[in-house]
Amino acid sequence: MSEAPDSHMSTIGPRLRELRLAQRLTLAQVAEVAGVTKGFLSLAERGKTSVSVPTLIRICEALGTGIAALFDYPDQDVVKGGLGAKLEMGGHGIEEFLLTPAEERHVQVMRTILRPGGGSGGAYSLEAETVFAYMVRGTLRLSVDGEPRFLEAGDSTTFSARAAHAWDNPGEDEAEVLWSIAPALPLSRTKLRP
Repeated sequence: MSEAPDSHMSTIGPRLRELRLAQRLTLAQVAEVAGVTKGFLSLAERGKTSVSVPTLIRICEALGTGIAALFDYPDQDVVKGGLGAKLEMGGHGIEEFLLTPAEERHVQVMRTILRPGGGSGGAYSLEAETVFAYMVRGTLRLSVDGEPRFLEAGDSTTFSARAAHAWDNPGEDEAEVLWSIAPALPLSRTKLRP
């Protein structure tokens, strides 16, 4: 397991713990529903391990919340330099920023920077309709319902958010992707689909 610098759980981990305690749920109860060990969940809540996107979605589902409820959102009208609000959505070897404000419910735009080998850590689906990905630089290996798609700088692709999708950077250089999700991910409970 990775330590906190690669985990991007430093903010979300404690939020997961707050949600669990507010509902008077034990580590064991949430871990069982999410399909993880109690020890793993404890480490995640303390920001001491990396969590794949699919696992984070299952933990949110076990807590009865949507993953978007854990996000920080930009609070300015103009997002300078593509930095936005630091986003912690699971995965490894990535740095992500949310570029759209919380009140924007029609679309959600995220900027992801992937180190070589970085990615989602497995396939997942989202409680939205459409995902659009635009490759700013580098390469991206994307799997949508088991079908491979390879993107290079300037390429884009669109697919159903409900399709099981996984992604990673197979290249030797850093990669950057802009993701648009429509409509924006709900703040309420997500439903994980196989």
